[in-house]
Amino acid sequence: MRAEKVLVVDDDQDIREVLNLYLNNEGYIVIMAESGEKALTLFEEHDFDLVLLDVMMPGMDGFETCQSIRKKSNIPILFLSAKEDDIDKILGLRIGGDDYITKPFSPAVLVAKIKALLRRARQSRFDNSEEQQTRENPILHFPDLTIDMEKCVVKRGREKVTLPAKEYQLLCVLARNAGRVYSVEQLFQLIWGEDSLGDNRTVMVHVSNLRKKIETEPAKPKYVQTVRGIGYKFNDAFE
Repeated sequence: MRAEKVLVVDDDQDIREVLNLYLNNEGYIVIMAESGEKALTLFEEHDFDLVLLDVMMPGMDGFETCQSIRKKSNIPILFLSAKEDDIDKILGLRIGGDDYITKPFSPAVLVAKIKALLRRARQSRFDNSEEQQTRENPILHFPDLTIDMEKCVVKRGREKVTLPAKEYQLLCVLARNAGRVYSVEQLFQLIWGEDSLGDNRTVMVHVSNLRKKIETEPAKPKYVQTVRGIGYKFNDAFE
């Protein structure tokens, strides 16, 4: 899974460096700008996942920068401000900001807010992709297995298979992208909408339960296959 890219915009170099350190330690790619004008230039050059945006900057302030970004993108924007006024917070959220944190801030709280915003953005992209793919290809056919995504019906041969919601979502993600290998972490983020925090058992248990319901021989799966050391894929090469 690619590292997510964060644009940090603040006219204070010390704050930029501190934020760069915190976010690098969390695995994010950080690109920094000292002004709103520079931020907009960088925004045209990079594919960012989130913007961390100071409100009070000379020249183009954070509110103006946010409005310019919103004309082009729905990327999550988290405002940084030394002010605690509710009016500023309300304005920031009203013009397109997604959240607000006041300086001085707790690094742990800041990182938690960033992770929450990125998680919601990933889930929104996933939901939109699911809807589009369902419209374009509502029924998937495989040997002895049919998935009707409009009606949310799965059949093995002529027999209807009843699946809980998460198992059904897991099957659809894999089957719609047959041949693509997903890590356990990717599947957890896509289906549960959050970080697994190192607990891979949830995905493994759901895969095991899914196999018992759709595979003739769960111990030798022909649909949902394990890619050792990486994760899972849906078979795209049936004999």
